[in-house]
Amino acid sequence: MSESSTPTPEPGGSLAAGLDVDDARTAADKEATRKAEQEALEVERAKAGEASALTRLLGTGMGRNLGLVIALVILCVVGAATAGERFVSTGNVQTILSLAATIGVVSIGMTFVITGGGIDLSVGAILALSSVWCTTLATQDLARDGHWVAMVAVALLVGAACGLVNGLLIAYGGIVPFIMTLAMLASARGLAEIISNRKTQIVDVPGFREFFNREILGLSFSVWLFVLVAIAGWVLLNRTTFGRRTLAVGGNPEAARLAGINVKRHTVMLYVLVGVCCGIAALMLVARTTTGSSTHGTLYELDAIAAVVIGGTLLAGGRGTIVGTVIGVLIFTTLTNVFTLNNRSISEQSLLKGAIIVAAVLLQQRLASRNSTTT
Repeated sequence: MSESSTPTPEPGGSLAAGLDVDDARTAADKEATRKAEQEALEVERAKAGEASALTRLLGTGMGRNLGLVIALVILCVVGAATAGERFVSTGNVQTILSLAATIGVVSIGMTFVITGGGIDLSVGAILALSSVWCTTLATQDLARDGHWVAMVAVALLVGAACGLVNGLLIAYGGIVPFIMTLAMLASARGLAEIISNRKTQIVDVPGFREFFNREILGLSFSVWLFVLVAIAGWVLLNRTTFGRRTLAVGGNPEAARLAGINVKRHTVMLYVLVGVCCGIAALMLVARTTTGSSTHGTLYELDAIAAVVIGGTLLAGGRGTIVGTVIGVLIFTTLTNVFTLNNRSISEQSLLKGAIIVAAVLLQQRLASRNSTTT
């Protein structure tokens, strides 16, 4: 009789099966954790991508200009809400554009100087000196005997001469632009007071007033002159060798010199250019007020620098935008108009302008640091 053999369970079988189940559960938990971490990482990357895309957009010229346009629209909405019909009236809009035209021409010249790595604190004083010199009795007699173009020529020559002095002493004399233009501010304003004997000079040349005070398509001639200067400035900065050299000099003067650019000569040309812009602005202001005065252009340097910086031009140089400057001028002129219509003081306006300048520079530095870390 043979014995039937029955399988004997191995001693560790049940324990091994239990371990296999635990290992499977552990593996499943790890896989779920890994998937959750991966999904969280993808969400973070998507958010970072959106933030970097926004940063890149703000770092482009189109993005900066779009932000400025939005700010201008918001300011107009505030003006319409607080001042009502007085703000949205046709006469007030024409007033804003006329005021923006004068400081706008100065700001176009300031854009070139700041883009080239300099600064000019004397633009308001140069404007005043040009307005006084072109409205002296001798100049007006010359204009009446000959042609009113003599007044235009005097204003432009005075502005160019002041810019030439600034440029020569900065480029070849080694004087810091801040100090040199500060000295010119005091000197030009003082010379204007001496020439005019601190009196307001009345313009009595009919041809000059008729030409500059006429309207074209419902807008004053000064507005169209500002448009022409802005277009010429955009072409000069973005489509010519002069503009490319300005960017190079402002970005890295030593590299520009090694590349064959005469940095000193170009610096002189930049200050002559802003001087000519001051001469043009002086003519516009003389035509609008029919006077020449040593008080013209007071604090124009603050308004011009504010418009240029808020427009997106780097205060350190190397990047400039004419379109941004134009929008910046409109923003500050509209802001002044809103404050005036709401009976706010000039001190409050100056305080807000200073705060806007600081905010714009801080934003520029933050965007520049982000761009440097991403590249």
